[in-house]
Amino acid sequence: MCCMPSSKEWRSNERGQAAEGTRERILAAAVAEFGAKGYSGARTAGIAVRAGVNQQLISYYFGGKQGLLDELRRRWQEVQAEIVPPGASFAESLGAYLDATLDRPDWAGLVVWQALGDCPYADAEEGKRQAGRQREAMAAAVDEARRRQVDGEIRAGLDPAFALLAAYAIIFAPVTMPQFVRDILGSDPLSSETRQVLRTQLIKLLTED
Repeated sequence: MCCMPSSKEWRSNERGQAAEGTRERILAAAVAEFGAKGYSGARTAGIAVRAGVNQQLISYYFGGKQGLLDELRRRWQEVQAEIVPPGASFAESLGAYLDATLDRPDWAGLVVWQALGDCPYADAEEGKRQAGRQREAMAAAVDEARRRQVDGEIRAGLDPAFALLAAYAIIFAPVTMPQFVRDILGSDPLSSETRQVLRTQLIKLLTED
């Protein structure tokens, strides 16, 4: 029979679990703060209030606001890698990206702020490398869209690059233009009703002749 953990080991495990819980609360608060205000507008004091922790813990666990942003970037890359299941069609991919965006509106807001240039890198050279990787990823996405068009998944005669741009604009609209979405569609931007309308009409727009 395995030995039972000592009281010291139990306390150590409990402290570890408590620390991990605190880290996760801080990260969740940071996503909400960055998503709403951008990196420049966000304050560690506001993040601490959202998380219900002492502000000094942000420096302790992450080294400050930049460290928080770096960790969130790392986690978003992990999320992105799992959004579209292997072998998904173009229509299925659109739906998966729509769900990922509207399920995580704070994360989507952070992505928008980064696209606007408001989420700096601690290392300027790393920022340049990431910008280059982003351009390469977008170029690869356009090439993939061209292939899918040849395979009949994207409407013939439609510019594949425009198809991608339109998809991004519509998928992010509930986050970037919530009032427009509400006024035009007559429903809450993040509601299941709005999601279904966007999914159905986006697929019709880009895939059906």
